[in-house]
Amino acid sequence: MSKKIKELELNDLRKTFKGVRDFVLLEPIKLDSASDYTLRKGLRDKKIRVKMVKNSFVKKVFDENGVKVDPGSGPTLLCWGAGSVKELSIAVDALLKQLRPDPKQPEKVKAKTAIADGQPVTLEVGKTIPTKQEAIGGVVAALL
Repeated sequence: MSKKIKELELNDLRKTFKGVRDFVLLEPIKLDSASDYTLRKGLRDKKIRVKMVKNSFVKKVFDENGVKVDPGSGPTLLCWGAGSVKELSIAVDALLKQLRPDPKQPEKVKAKTAIADGQPVTLEVGKTIPTKQEAIGGVVAALL
């Protein structure tokens, strides 16, 4: 890849992920075209975007935005959107379970990590983090 193409790709990623603080990193292991379509369509229906990104670009772009991300090895699918990291994590987890209905089958996609407001957490923790409305409701209930 030439320097010009790399710079164009980085500029596009900078523009796309400017201000994004909640996302989930996935690793496609044995993702075939039908499963990829199911994954992307299911997330698109929930207003969640998916993009395959080179690991070095992920690290560089998010370091510039002040988010420490370790994408690890292997290809990376970035999922972002939804109202909160909880909604995003629940939607991604449901689709991962849908792609692997039988636990004896090999995984097609593996969750690497979730990022909640710039802090890395596991996908399981991401599903339990309260949304903004839930947090406000909890404070108001405590005050009453």
